[in-house]
Parts: sequence; C-alpha cells; structure tokens
Amino acid sequence: MADFTTSTHRAKWIFTPQELRDKYKAANQRAKQALEKYGATRMEVDIDGSFSYAEPQSDAKDSAEKRPKPLKVEEEQLLRAFYEFKIQDVCDAFKFPRKIQATALIYFKRFYLQWSVMEHHPKNIMLTCIYAACKAEENHVSAEELGKGIEQDHHVILNNEMLVLQEFRGANDDDQHETLKLALAALRRANVVHDILDFERYLRSILSRQQSTQAISELSVSLNTIDSLICKLEAPPTSKDVKHIDRKLKSCLDPGSHDKSKKRKHRSKESSTEVQDLS
Repeated sequence: MADFTTSTHRAKWIFTPQELRDKYKAANQRAKQALEKYGATRMEVDIDGSFSYAEPQSDAKDSAEKRPKPLKVEEEQLLRAFYEFKIQDVCDAFKFPRKIQATALIYFKRFYLQWSVMEHHPKNIMLTCIYAACKAEENHVSAEELGKGIEQDHHVILNNEMLVLQEFRGANDDDQHETLKLALAALRRANVVHDILDFERYLRSILSRQQSTQAISELSVSLNTIDSLICKLEAPPTSKDVKHIDRKLKSCLDPGSHDKSKKRKHRSKESSTEVQDLS
C-alpha cells in the first residue's frame, strides 16, 4: 500500500476548507485584474499548453460602468457545480465506465483550484477533462468522436489538452487511505438506515487488521466530516439557475458578444416590424 503521509496527493491536493476558499478567491481576483487591464478575461491557449491574455480591448480603460461586471466567487462556484453534473451527464451518454466519470471530475476540480472560470470557460475544460480521463483510464475515444457526440468543436478539446494536463501532476497517485474513509462513510450511512452491524466494533476490526496507529476517535471525526459534506449537497443547479451567470461570463470572456447579441435582436425586431407593415 502506498504511504499516504509521503504521497504527492497529500502534499499537493489535500486542503482545508479555508485553503480552498483562498484559492478560489485568488483565481477570481486575478481574473478581475485582467478584466480591468485588458478589458476581457479570455486567455488564448496554444496547442503546446502556453497561454496569454487576449489583446487589450480599445476601450479597456473605459469607465467601470461600461466594463463587463466580473463574476463573484459564489457565482463561479455555482457554475462549476453545474458543469460537474454535466460531466456526469456526458459520461452517461457515452456509457463510459464510472472510473472515467470520477477521474474527469477530479481533473475538473483540480483545474479550477488554479484557474477562474472567467479565464477558461468550464464548458470547454469539461470536455478536455473527459478526454484526458479516457486516456488515463485506457478507454480510447478520439477527440473527434467526443466532439461529434455532443456537437462541439473537437479542436477546442485538443487545444486545451496540454494546459489541462499541466495541472494534473500527481493526479494518479494512490490514495487508498482516503478512499477507505469515503467507503466507510458510505457504509456507515447505510448502516444507520438498516442497522445490520455494530459499526464501532467493525471499525476496530478494520484498524486492527491494518495495524493502524490511528485511534477510532480520529477516524470517526474524519467520517463525521465526510457526512457533513454529503449533507450539504443540494440538487444540481439547472440551466435556469446559471443562465444569468453564463451571460455575465460571456461578457467577461468577450465583451463584444453582448453588443453583437443586441445588434442581432435589433435586426430581428426591425425585420419583424417590416413584415407587419407589409401585411
């Protein structure tokens, strides 16, 4: 069994709730600063994984009233949650094994520990994470197949691949200790309902067989923490829930998109008026 205490996973990917909040806040703040400086938050990504902010908009230094409004940390969180459930939907549609779905979710979550959704649209990163997960789990599917299956440009998947993979160093490290805790937490929740065994006695036997130095009270604290996180899970966000946030995101990524949309609506209204006049 891998030594969790010296693993890359423990060193790089275990965070306290406050550390997670700090990371999300830092990414959000960086995107806000880019919006002020460049007039947009979109990052241009090359096939080799290198990236840069888009060219400054001519009106980048316009007044704050004219500049797109950045997303709040809470709005980013809701949008990430929406696409985390979308990952599950896409994997189900392709009938991928559960391990691919789990790996893609891990990749997605880890990516957005470093980046804001205002810098890289989660719809695109979601697809690249699924593609990378298929590779990692040796379930071959081409980018063309994946893109065609959900009517998306496969070049977007490939263009983001190296960028996404840069965030996954140590992603496949064994983490059997934490996996065991998740399994035990699920078993304990089921046992509360069905009352089949003396769970505390069962935990002692588990720790005894593994010759673990961890006290049963420490393990119980970990299981209680997992339980509390599960209880906080809400119903998945709907398209309606994130519609307004997505509009804000598009304005941040490409401020000109709002003007283009208004022009299309204006032309549509003019055409409708002309038809009414002719009738």
